[in-house]
Amino acid sequence: VLSNIVASQVETHQEYGGVVPELASRKHIEAINYIVSRSLAEAGVTFKDLEAIAVTNRPGLIGALLVGVAAAKSLAYCHNLPLLGINHIEGHIYAPFLALDALPFPHICLTVSGGHTLLVEVHEGWQYKVLGSTQDDAAGEVYDKVAKYLGLGFPGGKVIDDLAQKGNPSAVKFPRPMRNTDDYQFSFSGIKTSNGQQDVKPTNPDMITIEDIAASFQAAVVDVLVYKSLRAVKATGAAAITLTGGVAANSHLRASLKLAAAEIGAEVYYPPMNLCTDNGAMIAGIAYQKYQQGLRDGLSLNATPKGSIF
Repeated sequence: VLSNIVASQVETHQEYGGVVPELASRKHIEAINYIVSRSLAEAGVTFKDLEAIAVTNRPGLIGALLVGVAAAKSLAYCHNLPLLGINHIEGHIYAPFLALDALPFPHICLTVSGGHTLLVEVHEGWQYKVLGSTQDDAAGEVYDKVAKYLGLGFPGGKVIDDLAQKGNPSAVKFPRPMRNTDDYQFSFSGIKTSNGQQDVKPTNPDMITIEDIAASFQAAVVDVLVYKSLRAVKATGAAAITLTGGVAANSHLRASLKLAAAEIGAEVYYPPMNLCTDNGAMIAGIAYQKYQQGLRDGLSLNATPKGSIF
């Protein structure tokens, strides 16, 4: 990886407690030309050194995607370069490969972010079988919503993770929706709603702290994620699990998944912290693999808010 520059919008959206799509699009417009120029300079290359241009075109916020696609199409046309449209989720699935020489196939990938939560069986040649996904809220989104409810600000993932390390994970009985269903689907809206409803039952109401709530909430989410991931490994016979997406930076999820996997003889791999959240390197990485397979998209490429990885 010669250059991997990330333009963060966290400060822009903090006062709203979440991402505002219109603001996100405008910030993309403001940043994209500068980021492209800076990336080329940092890498020490020019457009003449490139073999292709790749861009995320699905799934996601349509306004932000359109900005990237329009810029990529313009650059591909001006410099007569092939254009590849890449699925954002595929980028996350590929992220661990940026830091490792090789991973065993097939393996199970647990992708957990603010927009997605899914289990995917990954086969050689970048063939995928989606085993399950969230039926409502993504796990990362629930972290942000719970943090907002607790007055912890946005984004909520790291602050809840930090507080949870000081709390009692058994202090509050959070539900674990769909944990024991005979499938690999997830549901997190019930855990989110429980923060403000009476079905959250403190074991000792007089001594509950915000750290206890954070720890108990996190324990419920991680328990479901780990349990279903291990079930998928056992059912498929996969030798390894990869953990990707923004929530892959969560310390409790990393530790719990590694410990549980070791008990059944499975390895766990995850990207470095800087490659867990959205970044261009993971998109470029899977784009290279697709380019080698012969994938090319014409200038008719468009953005779409949804997109399957089948």
